[in-house]
Order: sequence, then structure tokens, then C-alpha cells
Amino acid sequence: MAIRIEKAVILGAGTMGARIAAHFANAGVPCTLLDMVPRELTPEETRRGLTRESPAFRNRLALAGIETAKKSRPAAFFVVDFARLIRVGNFEDNLDWCRDAHWIIEAVVEDLEIKRDLLGRVEQHRKPGTIVTTNTSGLPIHLVAEGRSADFQAHWAGTHFFNPPRYMKLVELIPGPSTKPEVLAALDEFCDLRLGKGVVAAKDTPNFIANRIGTFSMLNAVRLMMELDLSIEDVDACTGPAIGQPKSATFRTADLVGLDVLAHVVHNIYDSVPDDESREIYKLPQLIEEMMKRGWLGEKTRSGFYKREKHSSGENEILALDWRRMEYRPRQKSKFVSIESGKLIEDTRERLRSFMNPIFDGKVVDKAARFIWGALSEMCLYAARRVPEIADRIVEVDRAMRWGFGWELGPFEIWDAVGVERMSQMLKMLGKSLPPLVNSLSASGKKTFYESAQGRTSYFDLASALYRPLEEPPGIIILKSLREQSKVVEGNSGASLIDLGDGVLCCEFHSKMNAIGGDIVAMLHAGLKRLRSDFEAMVIANQAVNFSVGANLMLLLVSAQEQEWDDIHTAVRQFQNVNMAIKYAPRPVIAAPQGMALGGGCEISLHAARIHAAAEAYIGLVETGVGLIPAGGGSKEMLIRANEHAAGGEDLDLFHAMKPIFENIAMAKVGTSAEECRALGYLRPSDAIAMNRDRLVGDAKQTVLAMFRAGYHPPAPPQIRVLGEEMLAAAKLAIHQMLRGEYISDYDALVARKLANVLAGGALSASQTVSEQYVLDLEREAFVSLCGERKTQERIAYTLKTGKPLRN
Repeated sequence: MAIRIEKAVILGAGTMGARIAAHFANAGVPCTLLDMVPRELTPEETRRGLTRESPAFRNRLALAGIETAKKSRPAAFFVVDFARLIRVGNFEDNLDWCRDAHWIIEAVVEDLEIKRDLLGRVEQHRKPGTIVTTNTSGLPIHLVAEGRSADFQAHWAGTHFFNPPRYMKLVELIPGPSTKPEVLAALDEFCDLRLGKGVVAAKDTPNFIANRIGTFSMLNAVRLMMELDLSIEDVDACTGPAIGQPKSATFRTADLVGLDVLAHVVHNIYDSVPDDESREIYKLPQLIEEMMKRGWLGEKTRSGFYKREKHSSGENEILALDWRRMEYRPRQKSKFVSIESGKLIEDTRERLRSFMNPIFDGKVVDKAARFIWGALSEMCLYAARRVPEIADRIVEVDRAMRWGFGWELGPFEIWDAVGVERMSQMLKMLGKSLPPLVNSLSASGKKTFYESAQGRTSYFDLASALYRPLEEPPGIIILKSLREQSKVVEGNSGASLIDLGDGVLCCEFHSKMNAIGGDIVAMLHAGLKRLRSDFEAMVIANQAVNFSVGANLMLLLVSAQEQEWDDIHTAVRQFQNVNMAIKYAPRPVIAAPQGMALGGGCEISLHAARIHAAAEAYIGLVETGVGLIPAGGGSKEMLIRANEHAAGGEDLDLFHAMKPIFENIAMAKVGTSAEECRALGYLRPSDAIAMNRDRLVGDAKQTVLAMFRAGYHPPAPPQIRVLGEEMLAAAKLAIHQMLRGEYISDYDALVARKLANVLAGGALSASQTVSEQYVLDLEREAFVSLCGERKTQERIAYTLKTGKPLRN
């Protein structure tokens, strides 16, 4: 019988506990957050008349955890209102609430005895069959639950969430000695489907998988920095996006984690791995010891490897630590020929080869390339030595590093990218002994740890010395695999039509940044044509980082500078036409945005019969940021939503419904989660959200099939009520006040007035109903007129260069 998980209790309201509770709330799962009763009343509590019996005093720590989570950046909650799903209490009065839980998560301080004592108290209230897990980052799972009953042990495991839990995909699932398989299956399924996590099976070894490899990598970077006499900034230039790792790289990541936390992890590994051949690297470097003595713990103390300094002007400056002198100085930009050359190579695998191949060929390279070789080769070697100690398969190691540390490639994927044979030869030449895993691969005659053929991937299995198929969980669709299986129906440079099976077609964008141009518009039309004859439904989706960042601004800028107004009119009209064709397609078309869906990407989504968004979808009409307004029907669709929202259809209600729409578009507001996008009006109440991004295409396919099977009919064209001068007058007053308050520039005011004219339906003397085409024409005219403005062209050029908006 499957184990049901519908309610949870989280024990400990610190950084991790409170944010785990917040993510349960994001998933719509009611939960309880408990912590200790404080020792003493604060002066503020005394002034408020609280006593030691007051719930506000006794639950202070849990309440504070929720308040901190509400204010945290990046945001812990999809929308702050979700905090209402969390009930707070304390260990003295409310441990009996554990009786109602299906899953109890312990997330208190990393102290073995404290954890054991708390779990002993929990067992007095826990119902038999209730799952209990620990969120420890490295303590032995079997020791934490030592002494508990047989039923407790059978339902016991480690579930190591990564910080921040909302954003980091990884959960390491570590069984105890007696954990039932059905318990692990229930946790795996819940974390995957409800919390949107990537679950990796780890063994009960020190710091499990990700922290074991990641900590080695970080300490190795410190060693190499000193050997090669590099600066803090040099190392971060070498260990960030240059090698497919996050922008926080090595030392910014250490500051975010906290040097005290890092030191705890390092000490735990060193004490727990007497047989690790690389154990000495886990001795805390003197540099970090000295920083801790000085209280330089990272972000929490505003001083770590980097330091935030606030000037009298109110502006923040970030300084970097000169580790040789142990003093802070202004940050310096690192310049290495190899790194600069690598920036021109988009593909990470190819970029890594560009760093490594000169070394393999015996050529002279700069310090950055030498650092990257030392960092990656030692890490890959270490990871290979840890299989099967920390995990039975290389797959778990690679997934743990991708999902837990944000690496684009895991260790064994890096081996494959640079060439197992070439790296092995180089390591042997340097006197390094190769681990059994690498020797077994070589002896089998295989050249890579992974092999792909006809859309199916296999991995090298150490136990059998054979390739084993890498099966995806049911419900997950990988578009790349379908392409390799020759499921592409039609395509061009910007998009492809892929047969998802069961009569569902997918239009996948694959232009640079998925920017929308004529090629994508053409393929959308081609998909709609095939939908009428060959398919039952269509999904507009891709599996890039971002759904679409909007229109191809470079092409637009060139046309504007060449004053090709007819061409711009035509391009905008074509985009409007394809969006209207999506909206009124005879069979359902849904959009499945993930990551950023901005400008034109948002407009395509707004016209779909339904949106099935990833939970982490950031949707918005951002055209005003480059001095334009939405012209692909985005303003029109938001007008329609305002009409829908206006209860009873009275002018006053429509006026108030229009106000946030105008503000959102004028201020280029972007939702920071799919749920916030719903609050901003970009998603309707009927639109769906997929917690697990990997499942988005599969979920969207099921949604659109259900619509077709329910007898889908396209919507009837609406009559859109606009307010004319009533709205224009109010908008102009608001714009004037913003201008006088110096919140916006003169040019922002010009753009906002153009937008107001569109949303008002023009300078009409009274409210009236208009057609969609009427509003589309207003959008297009305003858009083209703004393209002719010098300041708009300056804004577009600046955004293309920097990726940021210009306020001029």
C-alpha cells in the first residue's frame, strides 16, 4: 500500500527549517514549524505586556523563522501570502502535533546529541508508520536515530535539502540500516512530484555526495590559488561560468554558505574519512582559520572573501580580500587570454576542451588554464575514486553536482567532454594513479562514461563493466532525445516542430536566447497548419534555461536605424497575426514557459488557450525597459483580463481593474514565480503550474490532451470595453506625479503616455467597446513611432551591450 504524505512537521526554524517549511507551503502542503521556547523575555516583549506563558513569547523562534523567510532574498515563498499554510509552535507545548503528520523532518543544529534527544521526545508522540527524516548535511544517518524503535527505524531516512530549498533542485535521499523500500519510494515520489526536486540516492558516508565533492573542489581551489599566486578574483574568474559553474564561483559561494558552516563541514569530513587518500586536503587552510579568528565569516558578517562597504553617499562598494596581506582592497578585473578566448565559445564542452587541449599538447598556457586543469582534473579524479563508496552509479554523482551546486556538467560529464583517454594519459604522465572505475572503463574498450544513440543514453556501470540504460522517470519528456529519435516533423534555424506522440505536436524554440524573429513566427504558423490536419493539440515549449527573452532586438535596432518603418510595421503585424492564430486555433494550443518569458515570450503565452508554467517561471511585459510598449497583443490581452476582472462591468470597477495593469506594464514588472505571475494577471486561475521543471513538457502534454478530449472549442472574439479620456486623464496625472517626484525620466513619461493611450483605447470621449484588431492597431502604431525615437534606439543598444535597461 502506497504511503500518503499530505501533512508535515518541521523541527527547527533556523535558516534551513524555515525555508523548507516555506517550500512545503509553496507546494500547497500544510505544515507545522516548531522550535525551542526562548529562555528569557526580551525588553520589547516585556514592554508589550507578554509573559512567559504568552504564545507570542513561547513561539518566538518559529515566528521569527517565518518572518525571516518572508523577507529573504532570493524569496523563499512564491508569494508571501503562502505563509498562512504554516502553523507555528514549540517543542515544549506542541510536539504532540507530530501525531497528525505524515512526514516529520528534523532540521535543528548539527549536533548529534541534540538531534538524538529531540527524536527521542518525538517518538513519544509519533504514530506508527509516520516517516521521520533528518536534514543533516553530514552526520551519519544511522547514528542520529540510534536507540529508536524498530518501527521508527523502518520509517527513518536522511533527506538533505540544499540551501535555498526553493531554488536548489537537489535532495539527497539516504536510507538508514532498516529503512523500508516503500518509505524511500514515497519520499522520492513526493519530493519529485510535489516539491519539484531532483532526488539522488546517496550512501550513508561523510557529507554524502555533493558536499563531499564540492568541498574537495573548494579546498583544492584554495590550494591552487596559493601555488599559482592568484588573487581571489582570479580564482572566481576561472571557476564560474567559464567552466559551466554559477557566477558565484568559488569564493562568493563560500561567503554565501558562511565560513563557519564550511569549517564545520571540513572538520566533519576530515574526522570521518581516515582512509581517504586525499584526507590532508580536508585540513582547514590557515587562511580560513585566520579569517574566522577575525570574524570574517562571509555574507552574514558583511566580510569574507569579499566585503560590502557602504559609503556616505549610500552606495555599496564590494571589496576583495588580498589574502597575502590580509586586507581588503577594491575589486580588480581579472584578464587572462584563455578566459577571454573562452568567452567566444558558447558550448561549455567545447570551451573546456579549449582550456585543456593546449595542456595535453604540451603547449605553454597562462595561469588561468593551468588553474582550470588543476581544479578540474583533481576533482574528476577524486570523484572517480569515490565510486562506489558514496554512490553505486556515476549518474548520482553527476546529478548531485548539477542539482546541488548548479554545475552545468558533473564530474563524469567533464571527463567525457575533455576526453577520458587524453586526461588519463596526462594524469599518468604526472604520476597520478588512476582509480578502478577509470581503469575498468579503459579495459572494457569504452571511450566515454556515457553513450548516446538514437535518443537513448547509457552510462558505464562499474559493477558489471557494461553500459546500462539511463531510464527517465515516467512522465518526463526530453525534447533532445526526441530530436535524436527523428521525431522532428519540420524545422528551421529558430524553431522545430516535434511529434510528442498521442497526437500532440510541440513547437520548440532554439534561436539564441530563444529571441523571437521571423523564423519562429514562420514555424508557429507551420505548426498551426499541421494542427488543423495531422495533430489533435499543440504545446509551445522548450527546455532551454529561458522560454524566450522576447523579440530579436538587434534586428529591430538595425531596422530602426535604417528607418525601415514599413519593415517594422510588417514584422509587428506578422507577430500579432500569429498570436491571434494561436488564440483562435480550432484545436487547443498551450504554452509551457519556464525561466524568463519576457516581452514577446510573454505575449505568445498570453494568447495560448492555457498556460502550464514551471513554478520558476518569470513572466512579464518588459518592453518599456527599452523604450517601447508591448505590440504583439500583450497590451490587448491584459485589457481583456482587466475586463474579466471588473465585477459587474461598471466603469468604476473597470477603472480600478485597469490601474494595476497599467502599472505592471509601465514599470516592466516581472513575476518572480508562476504564482506571483498569477497575482500580476499573466496567469489565469485556470492555468496550471508544474513544480518540477523536468516534468513541464510531459505535464503540458497531458493538460492539452485533456482539453482536446473534453471537446475543446476556441473562444468567441470578445468585445473589449475601454475607458478613453477617463483613463487617459488619470494616467497622465499619475505620470506627472511620478515625474515630479523624480521616480521616472522625461522619456519614461513619454513611453508611459503612449502606453496609456493604447490601454485607454485612444482619446475617446466616453467608454465604449472595441474589437481586438482596434487595440492591435493602436499597439502597432505606438510601437513603430517609439522605434523612431533616438532615446529608444539608445536604450535598445545599451540593453544589447549590457543586458540591463537604460534610464535616459
